Amino acid sequence: MAPIKNGRVLFNEVPEGLPVAGKTTIYDESHTIDIDIIPLNGGFVAKLLSISVDPYLRGRMRKPEKKSYSNPFTLGEPISNYAVSVVLRSEDDSVKPGDHVYGLFPYQEYSVLTKAQIMRTLDNKENLPWSLFVGILGMTGQTAYYAWKEYAQAKAGETAFISAAAGAVGATVVQFAKADGMKVIASSGSEEKVELAKSMGADVSFNYKTSETAEVLQKEGPISVYWDNVGGPTLEAAIENASTGARFIECGMISGYNGESYFVKNLMQIVGKQLHIHGFIVGYLGPKYDEEFYSTVPARVASGEIKYKEHVYKGLEGASQAIVDVQSGANFGKAVIVVAEQ
Repeated sequence: MAPIKNGRVLFNEVPEGLPVAGKTTIYDESHTIDIDIIPLNGGFVAKLLSISVDPYLRGRMRKPEKKSYSNPFTLGEPISNYAVSVVLRSEDDSVKPGDHVYGLFPYQEYSVLTKAQIMRTLDNKENLPWSLFVGILGMTGQTAYYAWKEYAQAKAGETAFISAAAGAVGATVVQFAKADGMKVIASSGSEEKVELAKSMGADVSFNYKTSETAEVLQKEGPISVYWDNVGGPTLEAAIENASTGARFIECGMISGYNGESYFVKNLMQIVGKQLHIHGFIVGYLGPKYDEEFYSTVPARVASGEIKYKEHVYKGLEGASQAIVDVQSGANFGKAVIVVAEQ
């Protein structure tokens, strides 16, 4: 087989504020690969099918000396994220051609990988689109499922508040809260997203850009569970309107990812209200919930019990814009790049 194009997305520069499409990351076609003869060194070569775009990628676009819970990207090298690839050729007896594998893979059409990079070999019994395995059936769905199970202590009749409720994680949490019999308040950033949160089951769905979050919570609360995706003034409003002993699940704080962080002014109420604040990283909860997740959630998605919405970008050429869209909230649904169908 003659060498073929191997498109990839490279980390080009550390951004100041919001990433810039075609500048922070760039699409590169200069690399080629010959699938039949490239050395595998005991590993395997795989073709990228779908790869995720997530808010946390912004934290990896930093200088290496700045420490965080995730590794920084390397300038001039492909960025990476959770992805599904299909194995084309293998020197590892445990990984066979035709296997669909899930893991942290580079934004690159074809890659030589090792078994250590695989988080799971996928058994798609429901014949669902592979893109779902980087969304509702991948890290996104796992984030919602694991942390809700671990920290929510949901009780029927209580009230939950979910910010960024039309986002990939938030929309899933809305459904989990409703399934547990809770009243759900959902905030989103556009009227279209407000309607999506309603369709997922939210009892009260509002646009935080046109309604005051604190006023909505004062009217509809107090809240017993807050799922925080945004931080900032929304977190402050949630603290102000929390019931005694409320559980706060701190998933993300995207309001501060691309600029100055907001100083929350009522943190002392954490003491007075005896709030339970739970920060988490999804991977640390994986060993406890992985098997339960994969044995139950795909069937629930296939049956329509758990709903989802995708925002599909076609090809790695659109990755730079997809990254910016996720940081600015311009995407509508789980952002995923479909590179190939099979």
